[in-house]
Amino acid sequence: MPDLQLVRLDHAPALLAFEQENRAYFAASIPDRGDEFFADFDTRHAQLLAWQAAGTDYFHLLVTTSGEVVGRVNLVQVADGEAELGYRIAQKAAGQGLATAAVRKMRELATTTYGLIRLRARVTLDNPASRTVLEHNGFIAGGSLTLNGKPAISYICELQ
Repeated sequence: MPDLQLVRLDHAPALLAFEQENRAYFAASIPDRGDEFFADFDTRHAQLLAWQAAGTDYFHLLVTTSGEVVGRVNLVQVADGEAELGYRIAQKAAGQGLATAAVRKMRELATTTYGLIRLRARVTLDNPASRTVLEHNGFIAGGSLTLNGKPAISYICELQ
């Protein structure tokens, strides 16, 4: 498995390449980030690092030995021992178990490094692969909701 690394300033070029190369692939299942995201990428990256330094969010990348980013796994809205989990895997790396392994590693980090006791996640019904990743990692389906205009399910994972 590629190395799961906390986002750093020097990750910016590889992270931008990852987002650009996979833009259409991601937009098929989640809303497109929009042109502004790419035009203002450096500003956005600096903001992510500031949030991370403040302890409100933690952004991780799956990085290959050659330095290529093939995935993201994020903990956002960290507060009161909880966080929202989000992840995305590059199209060329999909179906190889990376998301399942990365979420498993993030569960471990959430407890040991960030002191969290609960993770939340949301996924649309038309994304069965993501639902499977969560369920294989101990997330329990909760209520129904609408996410980006689509029917979705919320998930909870108790870490302790």
